[in-house]
Amino acid sequence: MIQRVLIANRGAIAVRICRTLKAMGLTSVAVYADADRNSLHRLAADESYPLGEGRASETYLNQDILFNIIEQQKIDAIHPGYGFLSENPEFVERCEQKGIIFIGPTPEQMRDFGLKHAARALAEKNNIPLLEGSGLLADLDAAVSIAKDIGYPIMLKSTAGGGGIGMQVCQNEQELNQAFESVKRLSANNFSNDGVFIEKYIAKARHIEVQVFGDGKGKALALGERDCSAQRRHQKVLEETPAPGIPDAVRTRLHETAVRLVEAVNYRNAGTVEFIYDAQAHDFWFLEVNTRLQVEHGVTEQVYGVDLVEWMLKLASGNMPELSDIKIKPPQGWALQARVYAEDPNKNFQPSAGLITHAAFPDAALPDKKDTELRIDHWIEAGIEISPFFDPMLAKVIVHKDSREKALKALDEALADTKIEGIETNLFYLRAILETETFKQGDMFTRFLNDFSLSPLTIDVLSGGTLTTIQDYPGRIGYWNVGVPPSGPFDMRSFRLGNRLLGNTDDAAGLEITLNGPSLRFNKATNIVLSGAKIQATLDKHAIEMDTVIYIMAGQTLALGKVTEGARSYLSIQGGI
Repeated sequence: MIQRVLIANRGAIAVRICRTLKAMGLTSVAVYADADRNSLHRLAADESYPLGEGRASETYLNQDILFNIIEQQKIDAIHPGYGFLSENPEFVERCEQKGIIFIGPTPEQMRDFGLKHAARALAEKNNIPLLEGSGLLADLDAAVSIAKDIGYPIMLKSTAGGGGIGMQVCQNEQELNQAFESVKRLSANNFSNDGVFIEKYIAKARHIEVQVFGDGKGKALALGERDCSAQRRHQKVLEETPAPGIPDAVRTRLHETAVRLVEAVNYRNAGTVEFIYDAQAHDFWFLEVNTRLQVEHGVTEQVYGVDLVEWMLKLASGNMPELSDIKIKPPQGWALQARVYAEDPNKNFQPSAGLITHAAFPDAALPDKKDTELRIDHWIEAGIEISPFFDPMLAKVIVHKDSREKALKALDEALADTKIEGIETNLFYLRAILETETFKQGDMFTRFLNDFSLSPLTIDVLSGGTLTTIQDYPGRIGYWNVGVPPSGPFDMRSFRLGNRLLGNTDDAAGLEITLNGPSLRFNKATNIVLSGAKIQATLDKHAIEMDTVIYIMAGQTLALGKVTEGARSYLSIQGGI
């Protein structure tokens, strides 16, 4: 009998599991690294215990610390969420040895599917369609020989791990020669396994996955499919269900194929069978199996009206109805999910650690709300420090509407109304993808985002200068009666002249500079004017004039030095700030 469940994870999924456990009358026990001491997953749990300082390897992946907590707190079961220990067969075996219920597949099933070359062999045995490929490669000579037989382009893949690590497209033999040792080394360093193999590469492929659930006794169900083709460096960005543009007959065949594969190993609990899909030929090939809950499981829950976390808990506790008795309702409407990350798309998506000063979402949607049009799974609030040690995902914004067109509009509106300040996020990047005709038409493919770039309408402040403020005209007026004097630019004439030269309205905001100016890097091409007191000014180290329209290209740096003649200088920007 399960009563006390430890959640061996963090972030949005840990919050979600806590709330589901509470609804089921079970005790949720959270663990947290020191960097996550203020995370909402800790506050949502009935009990929480520290893992200490450090990275994932020292905290959430430290099995000895986890099992000490499990023993001391008399834990009955562990829910791993996704990531971390969710696909670690040795961890599951250790749980079994100690009599702890692991809420997920068996160690054998993890091994069956955990190594991609082994999963391919299992798929081949069960007549699952496969792309032409190889077994594990002994050396570069074997790789070159097999690649010639298959024909370029090919994908060189690590057999272990996931998340897009250890995958390299090779267009010719030269690229294969260059990539071979690099992929092996990357695989060894990340997964302690340097095994690699080759698979035929489909240039304009879609990534379709089928949600499955098995009872561990040879029966499994398919809960529709998801399109996860919007990927950046093999990492998913946007997901949706149903997958657009797939004929019903092919959709049915996808589901049946996924079920046949997992039933062959008596699969237990939630999992995902992933396929490469050719939209032109309406054909598909097996890719891999994820033996865990997926980040994008929420879109399936919204459309099918199920709670996969609850199903996982019920199966593990022995309270799950027979799968043959469960009547799956036809999918209702359309669901889309966007992953909100703490990263800067304008700086090659580098993670953005720091203090969240403001966090507001468009709806008070809790992670366990069902049958709603808007669901937001998140773990943040103002005052939380985003650590550089862990995955930078902040939230999953999920919308559910009766049509794809309405869902697209609703997701864009939800992202527009999501405000996260203090750090950089990918919110503008997500909205830009939604605006592309490729995504709108449901024609997204896995390589599309590789060539998709955009420049945000922003300025990076490299140094702030002395007493630099944002001002507008006429400023704050009409409050003398409560003791607040008028504000606005000190030299209103010069400020307005700068805006007039750019064709701005009088009230367009600009910078007022006192003593020393800032250094600014522009991320979008624009025009500027410097007005007011004379100031030392260079654009990429070349001097520029006052009271003149200056064109700035994206990436150029404007350095403003001392105010030399007068008290206030002004920087006006086309369109205002």
